[in-house]
Amino acid sequence: MSTAWLTELTAWLSANPGLLAGALFLTAFIESLAIAGIIVPGVAILFAVAALAGKTGMPLTEALVWAGLGAVAGDSVSFALGRQLQGRLTSVWPLSRYPVLLSKGEAFFHRHGGKSVVIGRFIGPIRPIIPLIAGALWMPWRRFLGFNIASAIGWAPVYILPGFLVGSALQSELRPPAHFYAVMGVSLAALFVVYLILIRFQMGLGEGGRAYRWFEQRMRQYELSHRFWRLYTNDRPAREGEFPLASVLMAVAASGLLLIWGQLAVTGALEPFNQLTLEWFRQLRQPLLDGPAITVTLIGDPAVLVTASFLAVLVLGFRGYYAAALHILFAAALTLVLVWLMKSTLGIPRPDQVFQPPSSGAFPSGHSAGITVFVTMLAGFVAGETRHRKRWQAYVLFSLPLLPVAISRLYLGVHWFTDIIGGILLGLAITGLVRASYSRFDRVPIHTDGFTVAALLLWGLFTVGYLQDRWPEAVEEYSRQPVKEQVSPLPAPPANPAGG
Repeated sequence: MSTAWLTELTAWLSANPGLLAGALFLTAFIESLAIAGIIVPGVAILFAVAALAGKTGMPLTEALVWAGLGAVAGDSVSFALGRQLQGRLTSVWPLSRYPVLLSKGEAFFHRHGGKSVVIGRFIGPIRPIIPLIAGALWMPWRRFLGFNIASAIGWAPVYILPGFLVGSALQSELRPPAHFYAVMGVSLAALFVVYLILIRFQMGLGEGGRAYRWFEQRMRQYELSHRFWRLYTNDRPAREGEFPLASVLMAVAASGLLLIWGQLAVTGALEPFNQLTLEWFRQLRQPLLDGPAITVTLIGDPAVLVTASFLAVLVLGFRGYYAAALHILFAAALTLVLVWLMKSTLGIPRPDQVFQPPSSGAFPSGHSAGITVFVTMLAGFVAGETRHRKRWQAYVLFSLPLLPVAISRLYLGVHWFTDIIGGILLGLAITGLVRASYSRFDRVPIHTDGFTVAALLLWGLFTVGYLQDRWPEAVEEYSRQPVKEQVSPLPAPPANPAGG
């Protein structure tokens, strides 16, 4: 098949860069539209348009938003079309030309239910078919919209980032730091091992696991420990008798590791590694990567996470889930207080790598702690509605946003490596404590509804508005300072009253 038309299209858009936003929206719309997404090579067009967006300097956030909106609109039109053609999908042209594809899409939808809207967006030919099938099978509008928006949020970076980065790279000279590929390989391997250990840890500590049964037998030997076990055992009929052993041990283990790690950070025992990490990320900094890093770090700002918590508390409280609402409120408040208290008490100075670094202390990283609590609490609520053997999927999926936020703080040079790990350990300790406490009151399932979708949309709008409002100031604050020698992270000494 000739690609001359694609060359002509990119040449025309290059001459008319003001139309790139519309091109991203329209291409994503057609890519997600029933049948049209099969005929039109939307992936190739998206890559080309995204590359032009990166080459012309369009902000990454703007490119992702336009593509995401187009994907949501395309799926919504397909859903409405399916609702109108209920029972006639295989008899109406051009749908009648694809009976096998429609049959596969319907089987996929019956197998995965609402999740098929999310999963199907990433799977080849059935991608534009699933919303059509969902509409024909009378999936509720509000439920579909929630899955539609959630899938578009994940879809946009996957399909836009590769082309955008290629286009941006053509306009800049990327010079990776020393041993870049070795460091990336070792880091990914270590991350995989950590995830594997945590998954095995979580599965082994669930009801019926060997470790769970061992702890249960030991706790029954003493009246006080047995009473504690019964007090925190879940009373929900589907999970009756399940003790939150994983949450309790996570809180204890993370707290203990935080104490040890804090001692190492305060005494400066890990200062050489902190300096190596700081220098490595300083060499990695490129104009191409500054935009995504600032975007991610702004999403992890307290204002964004606190707003999400506030909306969750309002929705859950309004729907009668008072215990869940109070525990989310407690988790958010405890995170804010402990981060402030530890920063103020330890007084570890930050790296001096940016034009205007935050004025608070370095240890622990508030962004790392906040995003850890946010994603692990969310994962806990989602996993609580699934079978024990499948809960690890929710923990892995929802923990992924933690990584870019934490790395962005290192990349921008506003935290030491010890700060990031300290924040993650603090967040895990808080989540473990709150989830263990909540198990006493977890008696009924929590399902999504229209209020949940409305709150999600409202939070998304707030986040976009916050990014636009803070962007100029954030770009200036996180701009690089000239290279200079710096020694840290020992706590700042108290001021000498005599001035000496």
